[in-house]
Amino acid sequence: MNRIVLQKQFLDRSSRSSSNRLFPSLALISRMGRFFHTPSFATVAADKLSGSHPAEVQNLVQGSWKPSASWTWIVDPLNGEKFIKIAEIQESELLPFVSSLSSCPKYGLHNPLRAQERYLMYGDISAKAATKLAQPEVSDFFARLIQRVSPKSYAQALAEVQVTQKFLENFSGDQVRFLARSFAVPGNHLGQQSTGLRWPYGPVAIITPFNFPLEIPLLQLMGALYMGNKPVLKVDSKVSLVMDQMLRLLHECGLPLKDVDFINSDGATMNKLLLEAKPKMTLFTGSSRVAEKLAADLKGRIKLEDAGFDWKILGPDVKEVDYVAWVCDQDAYACSGQKCSAQSILFMHENWASSELISKMKSLAGRRKLEDLTIGPVLTVTTDAMVEHMNKLLKIPGSKLLFGGEPLQNHSIPEVYGAFRPTAVFVPLKEILKIDNFDLVTKEIFGPFQVVTEYRNNELELVLEACERMHAHLTAAVVSNDPLFLQDVLGRSVNGTTYAGIRARTTGAPQNHWFGPAGDPRGAGIGTPEAIKLVWSCHREIIYDIGPVPNTWKLPAST
Repeated sequence: MNRIVLQKQFLDRSSRSSSNRLFPSLALISRMGRFFHTPSFATVAADKLSGSHPAEVQNLVQGSWKPSASWTWIVDPLNGEKFIKIAEIQESELLPFVSSLSSCPKYGLHNPLRAQERYLMYGDISAKAATKLAQPEVSDFFARLIQRVSPKSYAQALAEVQVTQKFLENFSGDQVRFLARSFAVPGNHLGQQSTGLRWPYGPVAIITPFNFPLEIPLLQLMGALYMGNKPVLKVDSKVSLVMDQMLRLLHECGLPLKDVDFINSDGATMNKLLLEAKPKMTLFTGSSRVAEKLAADLKGRIKLEDAGFDWKILGPDVKEVDYVAWVCDQDAYACSGQKCSAQSILFMHENWASSELISKMKSLAGRRKLEDLTIGPVLTVTTDAMVEHMNKLLKIPGSKLLFGGEPLQNHSIPEVYGAFRPTAVFVPLKEILKIDNFDLVTKEIFGPFQVVTEYRNNELELVLEACERMHAHLTAAVVSNDPLFLQDVLGRSVNGTTYAGIRARTTGAPQNHWFGPAGDPRGAGIGTPEAIKLVWSCHREIIYDIGPVPNTWKLPAST
């Protein structure tokens, strides 16, 4: 009863705030927050974060939280108010970060032969953090904080928190040291044995994007720490408040202050830090263009989980149309399409094209609304850019607008961000494959936008040719229960995370399976033991040869 009274009082205050007068979704976020409790580690109140109650994000280096000589304001994506103040490091302030990374030896903070107790320490930290994140008031705090900086529905934001919590649970107790499990092979003679060890890189860097402000940086950060590395973490400044708060939670759970550095800066400054500090490995999640630049600058010492123009193929067996339409809607438009795994192109078999699939997809897209953030601000693509791209596609012969294609109305989203209705454009398959059209059609639009096409029974080769010509191979879906069709498509494609079967999707990065690209030796995964070992450790072989030397040994001739 007291909770209901407090909730009513809070909503009454919220309804009078200037932020909520400007945009009704701010009030909705408050209503979705059930607990209105600021956790002990937190330095902000998620339900009050606004232009009148701005947050401040500092940097963590050499064990201390520090400001900067320069402050940058982040604009609220819902109403344009300045609501987060970022201590943005300038190039002249990089020395402490360079010194901090340089202090870590190449053999890491721990490894299978040194400071092994730290494996156990990180198992304990994970257990405590998982327990804390499972508390309803803490998970709710992070879900609402995610909503404020990267607007998405409460269900989507909470799912991100839950995946993170389950990941921490997975690596509690002895599971961290099991990541460093080694093997031994008998040698050629008495006293000789070769052992294979998972060895840290030592000083490393992590650069992550805005769209999953908790899950991606936290999972990669913990993977780096588990294996014995010392990371500097750079999160997109628009959302770095979330990891600022998560680091404080981890410190409360026992994370040593000096084990992680946290920097806020622009891209050029971060690039300079990488060139000066020379981390032994950098993990980059983000755009392909930046990824290729970093790969050159860092001379290949990098792992990439870059962008993806992700495809879905609907096979000849039509069934569960309502379900498949719903999955297509979720894949293309959840989080306003701002997922690296979002459905970018849909290849429909002619049997599906003659079903009610498209009309059902259109109806589902029409349910999405700004008020509950099932559609919302697009943080890296403007409305004008999406309109321009759509118009270019519609100039291709045979193309047509299936639904959407218009800017959102009646909102306060600032022009620097996009505001666009969920959109699908049909382009004929043979037109897609033309040299003049292919790059345009397969350009990733990081927003609520997808291309749809149709193929006949004898045109599967054309579909697979299109998939082969794409340059990014992150996720894919083959929607069919026909085993021969699945075998054919899966055997001639390469995407790293591929769902197959009538329930197949393109999105979804839970903690229980590998998520990452394939076909690129620089490819990085996330979430699983295999991903952590691949990204955050290298193989070291130690051959023990302790003798004894045989009594019959004599000095041989030179060879």
